[in-house]
Amino acid sequence: MKRSIAAAGAVSLALFLGACAGTPAATTSSAMAPSSMVPATSAAATSAPATKTSATATTDIVGTAVAAGNFTTLAAALTAAGLVDTLKGAGPYTVFAPSDAAFAKLPAGTVDTLLKDPKGKLSDILKYHVVAGKVTAADVVKLNGQKVKTVQGAELTVEVSGGKVALVDATGNRVNVVTTDVAASNGVIHVIDGVLLPA
Repeated sequence: MKRSIAAAGAVSLALFLGACAGTPAATTSSAMAPSSMVPATSAAATSAPATKTSATATTDIVGTAVAAGNFTTLAAALTAAGLVDTLKGAGPYTVFAPSDAAFAKLPAGTVDTLLKDPKGKLSDILKYHVVAGKVTAADVVKLNGQKVKTVQGAELTVEVSGGKVALVDATGNRVNVVTTDVAASNGVIHVIDGVLLPA
């Protein structure tokens, strides 16, 4: 179950990355650092017992996510926004992928409203979940209190406490990383328990 969530997360991330790849803000580098990136390393802590997959993967982010099955809302959003092909690109990308349960936490009707304008706000939200470069859990835990730039252009704030990682979005919303380092051939996926929103 955890493995399928991780795989699904990979798809979500891949989709997010694809959306971001066409954005000027997306640049390739290793890991997240204050509004930039730092060298990527291996994995570590998250807000739930971190589940990792093999460091070697042959499937891209989108394929990994689609195979997982717990990211149907994300997959539908990525398809509607036209970001699937982008996320199948070379990368590397880091995707913070919300599960179906994470999308279910949004106010009733939010997803339906976003799907009506897939190239606008929905696309921005999806890109806000993607960071250029490969950022592993081991990299993220070193960024406590720092801001990381997304491919959408806005920043996320990283919070690390007791080995658990949370991300704070532009609206002050805090989401937890629940599964880390889901490997894909063109990046890495970290599964989150909420949807990040740009300002």
